[in-house]
Formats: sequence, structure tokens, C-alpha cells
Amino acid sequence: MDKQNISKDTDLAWLETWSKYLVQTPFNLGERNSAQITAMLQALIEASVQGDSGLVVSSSIVAELGNYVLDEAQAQTQVAPMIYDGELLALYRYWMLEQRLAIQVVRLSQQVIPPVEVMPHLDLLTDPHQQAAMSMVATQAFSLITGGPGTGKTYTLARIIAVLNQAIPNIRIAMAAPTGKAAQRMQEALQASFNDEKLTASGLLSHELKQQTTQTLHRLLGLGHQQLPRFHAKQPLPYDVIVVDEASMLDLKLATLLFEAVPAGCRLILLGDANQLASVDVGSVLADLQQVEALEQNRVNLVTSRRFREGAKIGEFAQFIQCLDVTWDPQQILHEFEHQIAVPQALQPVSLLHDRDDMVQLEYLPPKVNLEHLTPYYQKLMQGFETFAQQLKHYRLHDYAESEVAAVIQAFDDYRILVAIRFGDFGLEHINKMVEQWLTQYLGILPVGGWYIGRPVMMTYNDYQLGLSNGDIGICFRHRTQYDQFEVYFPSLDKWIAANRLPKNIQTAFALTIHKSQGSEFRHTAIVFDHMAQKVLSQELIYTAITRAKQAVSLLVDQDALLQSLIIRTTRKSGLIKKINKDIILVSLPKE
Repeated sequence: MDKQNISKDTDLAWLETWSKYLVQTPFNLGERNSAQITAMLQALIEASVQGDSGLVVSSSIVAELGNYVLDEAQAQTQVAPMIYDGELLALYRYWMLEQRLAIQVVRLSQQVIPPVEVMPHLDLLTDPHQQAAMSMVATQAFSLITGGPGTGKTYTLARIIAVLNQAIPNIRIAMAAPTGKAAQRMQEALQASFNDEKLTASGLLSHELKQQTTQTLHRLLGLGHQQLPRFHAKQPLPYDVIVVDEASMLDLKLATLLFEAVPAGCRLILLGDANQLASVDVGSVLADLQQVEALEQNRVNLVTSRRFREGAKIGEFAQFIQCLDVTWDPQQILHEFEHQIAVPQALQPVSLLHDRDDMVQLEYLPPKVNLEHLTPYYQKLMQGFETFAQQLKHYRLHDYAESEVAAVIQAFDDYRILVAIRFGDFGLEHINKMVEQWLTQYLGILPVGGWYIGRPVMMTYNDYQLGLSNGDIGICFRHRTQYDQFEVYFPSLDKWIAANRLPKNIQTAFALTIHKSQGSEFRHTAIVFDHMAQKVLSQELIYTAITRAKQAVSLLVDQDALLQSLIIRTTRKSGLIKKINKDIILVSLPKE
């Protein structure tokens, strides 16, 4: 379930039930003001659903909660449902996670490791920010390398890893990302960087490094069915360097488990784009770490984008969002957007030529669209899947040859529809249903038990028995040996799984929510949302959506909703920065 689409009237009914339960025996602490306590617990749980680890409240309100709240000093030795730090009121669970994470961040940032000599290799990089990142990793146990799309995060990382690989004998390296798709993209980008002529000519690459694989963080930590990690503080990970890509997706719990499992003497490198969406769960760890002044020597932000050439519209779109003056009149903002980025007009088919300039096209949905008038809009969204449909027809004409699978996968990965919400005329479920109907009619086939060739599917949870992770995407083909059956190929794992072994609730994935698209990259994305999406839209959401595309972005959107996405910036409430600063001060105090 996407937390952004939870209905307060229905799906959050459990808030009231759970919070009332807590003020009953045996949890009741003799307080008379149970109504205020219940209301505050509900508010804190609802805040956590939105990604906040707490709420800013006054001390007078806290006083009414009695023994259900502890201050931070009391929380060191006692347990209560809520903790108050003088500003932020948090559920004990999230206060403790932040406390644990802060301790580990300070531990790693203060850790002294043997430096690596990088001066002879700085010429592998020409950008001064990228060179600074290499110098930072050479001397620091904890490094943050951030930057927007095309700024060379993975390119820089490949050279850093190559230098470390030569300098540290028998080095053990782990590469991970929060989702399967992000891990696959990390692997592809790394291998492309390792094959760069200049790096190859340097003599720094070993055979083992060229074979370096990536994995999800869940697999790295050994998180099983009970969500208990195999590796932790008492059983740390057996690596000298740990790299995590797409770090903006790190939630508070996963970050805490990761940092606690990093052994002494190990380098931890986080890569990400802090302007992207934060994690679906509680926390905005990367954004918080970017704001800790004491970690200045532990972070480098790459600023020069090489994906988007000067004048490239997707790059200009991203820059427009980052530099927007939200004090402008709303109509002025829309006018500037239409003048600088995209003129409103009917969406046109996009030809994905390798040497074409990137583009952004914009079409506004009418304020009200009758159901019978929606078909032309769905057809415009389906245009991007025409090459995919043609490749599937080619696959059938060649008697379902396995040699045709790669072309089908490539055509599918070129294009994706991104949505903001799950329900409604332009929500995830309906868009997927419409594309499914179009594709099966185009191919002249009927689904069997919900399956058909070309059906893209995405896992929505971790299935340890099948070896599949939340976010892994596969495509359905005819079974390679049992011709009356279907089989799904997962490219990120190079794994075939019989369709009848997959869960019945596996999600069709012609369209993805923007949250689920994080860590992915497509040549062309269509972004669609109507007025129903307004309450979930933000700068981070639209920025994440457009930066999934390398060549073309097609916006099919409600005008007012687009404006909302341009001017609303989400800032999550967190106590992590304060806790890190406090711990840094404590370790800096002279010992008596």
C-alpha cells in the first residue's frame, strides 16, 4: 500500500482502535486524561504514515499527557509510549531508532582509518567536485556523494573503487541499493563505467572488480521473514567498503540497521540525490545528513550534469523546480513554466533516436472529463508502448524463440507511464487495466488466469522463498519447455519463475507510481495525474518523475495539479539532526 494514498476516513480507522487500546489496562498508567492521550497517539501514528518521526508540540500540551511521556534523560533508563525532546514529540519506537542511528553516524564520522594515496589517480577525473569526492573517500570512513541526474555519481564511484581496490590488499566490497530495480541499474552503470577506456588503461581494474555484483540492502543485511537482520552490531558485515546507491530511499529503520552492521575500519559510501522523494516509510535520512554542519567534511555534492546538454529541456525542468521562487503569483509560475519548459499542446508520438535532443511536451487535461471521452487520452499514453507491442508480435512470429526475449525487454524498458495515485481515472490500477486491454487486443490474445505474453509484473513485498524483492519487475513469456504454461523473466536477477508460482496479487506494471519508479531509468516517461492527485503532489514528486527520463518527458496533467507540484515542497519532521549534533558535542568534550 502506498502511504500517500491512504484514506483517513477508512484505512486509518485502526489509529483510533490501537490508540484506545494503549490507554487501557495493562498499559494505563493511572492517567485521567485518556482522551488527550488517545488523540495524541493517533496524531503521532498518522504523522508516521506521512513519513514524519514526530510532531512539534508545546511543553504545555506535553504536560497534559502525564506519565505517557518521558523526557530524553528519563528515556535513557525507562520506557513510555512517547518521548519529548523539548520540541519534538515522538513515539518511543522512532525516537529510539533516531537515537541508535545518530550514535552510529557519529561513530563512523569520527572513526580514523588508514588514508589511501589518491593524488596519482586524480587525473582519472576532470571535474573538481568529483576529484573532491575521491579525496574524501580516501580519508573518511563515512562519505556522502550527492548530485542530480547525470552528475556522474556512479562514474566517480567506479574510479574511487578502482583506486581503493589497488591500494587495499584483498579488499572486500559490497554494493547495494534499497530495491531490486535500483540494484540492477547500479550494476549496469558500474559495469559501463568499468569498461571506460581511460579507466581500463589505468591498470587499476582487477578481474574480481569487473565481476563485482550488486544486491538489495535486505539481502546484504540478511533480513528474513521476521525482519531480523543476520548482520548487526554484534555480527557486523564482513566488508572493507560498503556502497549504497539511491540513498534518498533509505528510511529510518533500514538506515539504522545498515549503520549498526558496518564494522570498524570499514568505509561506508552513500550515493543519492537529496532532491528526490524521501523513503515511503518514516524518515528522510539522506536529506537530514546533508544538513548536519559537523558532517561537512563527509559530503560532496556533484553539480555538473553531463546527461543533459546545455539547453536540454529535462535538465532545465529539473533546474526550474530547484530554483523556483514560490513567492511568485501562481499564474506567473505557470506562465514562466510554459514559456521556459513546455508549450501546452496535444501530445505527439515520440521517436527515440539516440542522437536526438531531449524534450518535454505538455498537454493539459480538461477540468472535467466524462468517462466516454477518456479514450483519446489513454490512447496517447499507449503510444509509447507501440515498439514493445511490435517486439512481442515479432516474438510470436518467431515461434516464441528465447533469442527474441532481450529485444522485448529493451523495448519495455524504453518507456513507462508514471502516476501519482493508485485510484481514479488516471490512477495506477485503471491505467494498467487500459493498457492491458489495448495490448491483448493488439496481439489478438486472451489472458489465461490473468496471464498473457508481455504482461509486466512487479513484486510488492519481499518473497524470500522465491528470492524476489519488493520492486523487482519481470515480463511474462511462454514457458520455455511447457508450452501451454507461462514463465516470468526477471532481468535484474536473470531469473525465470513459473507464473503459477508467483503470488496472485502481483501487480501489473505498465504504469508505476512515482514512488515505485525511484531507482529506475527510462528513455521516455509519460507522467499523468488529474485533480484527484493534488493532495499528494510536491516538488520532490515531480522532480523524481521527470529525472527518471533520459530523452523525453510527456506530461498529461491537470493544470492546477501541475501548479501544486511545482510550488509545494515537503519537509519531513525529524529529530535526527538534533540527535547527531548532540552526540557530536558529547564525543568532542574533553575527558575528565
